[in-house]
Amino acid sequence: MPGLSSIDDFKDNCGFGLIASTEGEASHELLQTAITSLTCMTHRGGIGADGKTGDGCGLLIAKPDQFFREQAQQTFGVDLPAVYAVGMLFLNPDPQQAQHARDVLEQQLVAQNLYSIGWREVPVNPQILGDIAIASMPKIEQVFVAGVDLDESDLNLALYFARRQTEKLLLEQEHFYVVSLAAGVVGYKGLIMPQDLSGFYTDLADPSLHTSICVFHQRFSTNTLPQWRLAQPFRFLAHNGEINTISGNINWSRARTPLFRSARIPNIEALTPIVDTRGSDSACMDNMLELLVHGGMDFFRALRMMVPPAWQNVEHLDADHRAFYEYNSMHMEPWDGPAGVVLTEGRYAVCLLDRNGLRPARWILTKNKWITLASEVGTWPYQNQDVLAKGRLGPGEIFAVDTHTGEVLETKAIDARLKQQQPYKQWLKQRGQRLMSSLIDEKSSMFQINAEFFPIYQKMFGVTFEERDQVIRVLAEHGAEAVGSMGDDTPMAVLSEKPRLLTDYFRQKFAQVTNPPIDPLREALVMSLETCVGPERNLFEQDVSHADRVILNTPVLSHSKMRSISAVERETMPVTNLSLIRDEHVGLRQAITDLCEQAEAAIRQGQVILVLSDKGLKPGTLPINAVLVVGAIHHRLVQQGLRCNANIIVETGFARDAHQFAVLIGVGATAIYPYLAYNVIEDLVRTGELATDAIGAHRLYRKAITKGLLKVLSKMGISTVASYRGAQLFEAIGLSDEIMQLCFEGMPSRIAGASFEHLQADQRRLAANAWRARKTI
Repeated sequence: MPGLSSIDDFKDNCGFGLIASTEGEASHELLQTAITSLTCMTHRGGIGADGKTGDGCGLLIAKPDQFFREQAQQTFGVDLPAVYAVGMLFLNPDPQQAQHARDVLEQQLVAQNLYSIGWREVPVNPQILGDIAIASMPKIEQVFVAGVDLDESDLNLALYFARRQTEKLLLEQEHFYVVSLAAGVVGYKGLIMPQDLSGFYTDLADPSLHTSICVFHQRFSTNTLPQWRLAQPFRFLAHNGEINTISGNINWSRARTPLFRSARIPNIEALTPIVDTRGSDSACMDNMLELLVHGGMDFFRALRMMVPPAWQNVEHLDADHRAFYEYNSMHMEPWDGPAGVVLTEGRYAVCLLDRNGLRPARWILTKNKWITLASEVGTWPYQNQDVLAKGRLGPGEIFAVDTHTGEVLETKAIDARLKQQQPYKQWLKQRGQRLMSSLIDEKSSMFQINAEFFPIYQKMFGVTFEERDQVIRVLAEHGAEAVGSMGDDTPMAVLSEKPRLLTDYFRQKFAQVTNPPIDPLREALVMSLETCVGPERNLFEQDVSHADRVILNTPVLSHSKMRSISAVERETMPVTNLSLIRDEHVGLRQAITDLCEQAEAAIRQGQVILVLSDKGLKPGTLPINAVLVVGAIHHRLVQQGLRCNANIIVETGFARDAHQFAVLIGVGATAIYPYLAYNVIEDLVRTGELATDAIGAHRLYRKAITKGLLKVLSKMGISTVASYRGAQLFEAIGLSDEIMQLCFEGMPSRIAGASFEHLQADQRRLAANAWRARKTI
């Protein structure tokens, strides 16, 4: 056939979709259609060596009320109350451990003033499974739960608490997993081939099981091995793609936990950790979404906060829309993929794509008032004459069906709802300040290192002739990094005979498996380095104080912007300065620990902006590498629940190229002022090595570093610096465990090596030459 592509033109990734009746009319036919659609996407998943074990597939369906009422009558001989929930659980095959799990869950239900009506063993047919799936198959049961005088929302909140407490108490039970425990939905999933789903779960083949919404998913296992618990959908969503930002998302979820306060969840500490890192990236995203929804946040605000469209660089975006996204951007970084998400909580059936839009999602509305959405067309045999409307989601778009009202909500309608919830634009005008460079102030605000001390600074911070000429000069002359041949033949820093910068011990990670890196040039619209300075607030609340911020278009600071930040005159943003210069007789570890204690004390006293500076060298002193201090302070503040109250601004001579900036941001820095690089550029202009003026060269240098940062972010498939900050997307090579534990906790370091003593010895070697006038750089 003309235009038919070969199989080599296709690349596998997860398949997902949903079917919903816009009028909320439940039917068994809708369920069977969903299973048929899922079966048509079998090619999007992997198959085990036994030929029968899949990577995992499943359904999340609106609760089939009449079916469960009939089952309760047959199993327990009781009539279910008006409001009840059904939980689907994976239990340990060992009877004693399974009973222990039941007992713990029932105890936690009672603690939430709930009670179990009874347990039902879910009828399954294991013979249909492959040997691999059978070997790890859990015992599958359902529990029926109710409360006294609770509406559905309150019941779901109580169930959420009971489930989280149970999970924490049964952390060591390998098989225990709650597939779903809610009043509006129930999940059926496992290591099953899609065509065998209704053969394994015989409930799904029962004609009396009717539902109005069905979310379905076929998993293609990439960064985790296939497991029953990791099959999708999860408790809210099914996800196609990968969350490239997941490291930063998890780290910041921990940091923000002390800020989370909701009238609906007064004792939120009991739920920690919010994100269960034993799951996949999709499961972590599901964890965060359920906290926001159960905490009382508007369902669509939660979704658009976590997965916003590209708004920073869209010129013609409605001002109120832009204000909504800008207001929320400071309190939650994007959970970006490329990713497509389908989800339901029992009322809404929703699909959204992240800002890249690299996962297909096509929808069709037919005369029977069904909306069908899937990763590809043709997953169910509708007739063309039955089609009322059809379309596809683009980058950053969202699509929803309200099965209670029959509304079909597209992106504009949902965004229009959200922007009207609060006067976001007015709040930002009152409390938001965007810092702009001032050419008049640039020269007057430069930190000038006098001629006597300039060589000392260069030698102390490891500037070489090669770096001056082939790195800094090129950046300042062309506004871009130098083009060189492939390969890196320099010795690893830990094995080098010469003192090396700490950033040389770090190797950048890059996007792998099904996710390609982003092209930062062609996809500049979705990329952003916009940075906010100011205290974060409780995202469950919305008022004018949440708009209090200073906005930077890049974390690479000019002279005037650094001066403006240092002189911020706001009661809500007091500034404190910490020196990174220490007495040469003080041990490096002790000096870093002292700085962590000073930073913690300053934040507890209400300081918001921490300026870490290694200016002010004197004989008998040594600078501490800013990367060590930023990482250590970042982790100390996270551990103490203070991180979101602080912004770390770094004024350093150790940041000269894009990799060094990326490492500082990756370990937690908000913005960086590279004063020594600027002074090197001025010296290059003075000596004639740069045939331009200093201010213009500085501008080109910042442009080059900005482009370099975008390149680094794009290698990981990350679009915004907010998702990169604190994510520690590096692998350390040759740093000892003591350094990793104090400064870079959670970052992989498979090869140990240099200790604090070694780094201190390297800095002393640099210092020994720095103060000798006859020694050149």
